[in-house]
Amino acid sequence: MKSDFIIGALKNSRPLSLGEQSPGFRGRILPHDERGVSWRLRELGFVPGTTVSVLRRGPLGDPLQLELRGYRICLRKNDLAPIHVEPVDPVELSKA
Repeated sequence: MKSDFIIGALKNSRPLSLGEQSPGFRGRILPHDERGVSWRLRELGFVPGTTVSVLRRGPLGDPLQLELRGYRICLRKNDLAPIHVEPVDPVELSKA
């Protein structure tokens, strides 16, 4: 299928910054350097393996409204820049 090709191509490309994603994006947080991500974001659940969805962007592109671990949060792009994600296949989510 064409969508499988697109998802496969995205997974094999360079890591994507969470702060640069558009509404509708669903991804899994990749392992990251502990020094690059603030301890507060880690406490909020921004840890490797967590699935995160981008719900909305502010009028000027900042902040982003995200959903993860059953709650929603708004954060600025700069705060999310060091967090890298990989796209998640919707079929993969239904298996989990």
